[in-house]
Amino acid sequence: MTRTPARGLDGAEPTQPTDEAIRRAVVALRRGALVAFPTETVYGLGADASNPEAVARIFEAKGRPASHPLIVHLASASALPQWACDISESARVLAEKFWPGPLTLILKRGPAVLDAVTGGQDTVGLRVPAHPVAQALLQAFGGGIAGPSANLFGRVSPTTAQHVRDELADRVEMILDGGPCPVGIESTIVDLSGSTPVLLRPGRITPQELEAVIHMPLSRATAASPRASGTLAAHYAPRLPLRLVSGGTLDAAVREAASQRLVAVLARHARPAYSTAAVWMVAPLDAAEYARLLYAGLRQLDESGCALILVEAPPDTQDWAAVRDRLARAAAGSTVAGESAVRKLLDDGT
Repeated sequence: MTRTPARGLDGAEPTQPTDEAIRRAVVALRRGALVAFPTETVYGLGADASNPEAVARIFEAKGRPASHPLIVHLASASALPQWACDISESARVLAEKFWPGPLTLILKRGPAVLDAVTGGQDTVGLRVPAHPVAQALLQAFGGGIAGPSANLFGRVSPTTAQHVRDELADRVEMILDGGPCPVGIESTIVDLSGSTPVLLRPGRITPQELEAVIHMPLSRATAASPRASGTLAAHYAPRLPLRLVSGGTLDAAVREAASQRLVAVLARHARPAYSTAAVWMVAPLDAAEYARLLYAGLRQLDESGCALILVEAPPDTQDWAAVRDRLARAAAGSTVAGESAVRKLLDDGT
């Protein structure tokens, strides 16, 4: 069998998702190539989830650890029995209520699911995306598409086709352009592989909404919980160091940091006239709108020419839980790489 190259010869450009483009994307997936596609959450790096060589190319393209499992995207809940076993009533009612939509269910894997997809675990992550382009692709493909975020591992997720083009163009065969992602952060992940439902990652769908459907509380993740996409302590990180500060201390933090380096700020209020920040971005006050614009904003600040990003911490309320989760992981993930980049800037005299 001839191995399909993991990287395109000239670099993929965003392509409008016409019927012909969807057909070509399906042909590429069936050959084992990678296709980036939009979902309502973020853009995914798609491969045939039943093809071990294709799945391996995802890990190669992203620089993703082999132990970090993938989420398999399905066209509808009717495909669940092909990928999972011991499907509980809670899983069925959540799928009926929230699919298609930004919810990933962790279930006991079916016998045909690849070890590479699950990171060697006995569970698999499954979801049915709501984006019309993702739906068109999945319906035409007729199988499961493994689709982690279409970016280098640990970095800021892409919410536009251009983000994918900037980061992975030479590693994918096609980029289907479905416009900006309307949710903007990754799906809620719930583990239903055991006797107690466990929230592994917050997202647009809240614990309260989930509990109202399954009529039982969600537990917190523990060391015994399955590994799942995007749940490492350090993730979603810009290249620059990112620090979270409270609103009451933001101005003081800007003044202190700006005495040593150029500072970019993501705040929940307008820039004070006396601020010494080089760049000041005002974030939406609505949690859903903040989430929708978060990754695009972080990418913009990352390219601002500054040496540090300060982010005003959002409120400590349930509706902001998913945003707080992403920002906390971004801050943790940016520390090592970001400080190294700052040292290089200072050494270069810029």
